[in-house]
Amino acid sequence: MSALPTRAGEFRPNSAGRLMRLSLERTRIEIKTFFRAPDQVFFTFLLPVLFVVIFSTIFSEEIDGPPGAREVEFSQYFVPGMIASGIVSATFASLAMTIAVEQHDGLLRRLSGTPLPRSAYFAGKVGLALFTAFVIVVLILAIGVAFYGVSLPTDPKKWAVLVAVFLLGVSACSLLGIAYTRLIRSSSSAAAIVQPPYLVLQFISGVFLQYSQVPPFLQTIAAVFPLKWMVQGLRYVFLPDWVAVDDYGGEWQLDRVLLVLLAWLAASFVAARLFFRWSRGYSG
Repeated sequence: MSALPTRAGEFRPNSAGRLMRLSLERTRIEIKTFFRAPDQVFFTFLLPVLFVVIFSTIFSEEIDGPPGAREVEFSQYFVPGMIASGIVSATFASLAMTIAVEQHDGLLRRLSGTPLPRSAYFAGKVGLALFTAFVIVVLILAIGVAFYGVSLPTDPKKWAVLVAVFLLGVSACSLLGIAYTRLIRSSSSAAAIVQPPYLVLQFISGVFLQYSQVPPFLQTIAAVFPLKWMVQGLRYVFLPDWVAVDDYGGEWQLDRVLLVLLAWLAASFVAARLFFRWSRGYSG
């Protein structure tokens, strides 16, 4: 028989089933609360779609490839990068800001005095991030396929890479967002602390332009962070192989893509454990 929690975060060994139920219930609550904020829904779901439409309209030219190769329009090149950016927005940026606000408003401190285990709280947040990231991917792909000639992959290997990049990206960036809250000193400064590095990474990782156009020293910086590798993995899924010759030194480096994302997943987990605080002045 499963035991009840004695205080926040403390469960006896036989409570795994109850913890799962609480985590799913917390995810349901987070999703329900999310849809009660129309402005948040708009910026989360429609902003990436608007970026796809605007950039695809402004940059409508084709990217030159080798003779006889399948042509790639910039809109088709842009879609995988925007998918990766949308995943980071729904996970790292969103979680860092919302958790920081709840932390500084005292909500997390109040939750610490309830029977809700802390792991269920974070499971709910990551569940919301997983849900919103999935919807963003579906919306961008739907727009890309319907209006910009993006083709869904037919190779099972490419579908496997798509799923792997999505799950690793969501997991690593969610944990990184949780750890990043340590740098946010007040709820009013959350956006100012989170958005600038995220915006810079989009440019140097080749989200808004061809990666070959990024200066080499900025490519070196981008290669340290997961967004660049998420973009690279997703471009393998949706674009012909000749694109890798121009942008990524001749090959997609899928093994490195997965290794870097796994490394960031492990590092983000450790960082979240070390640096997250349940509330200011209270070590969680």
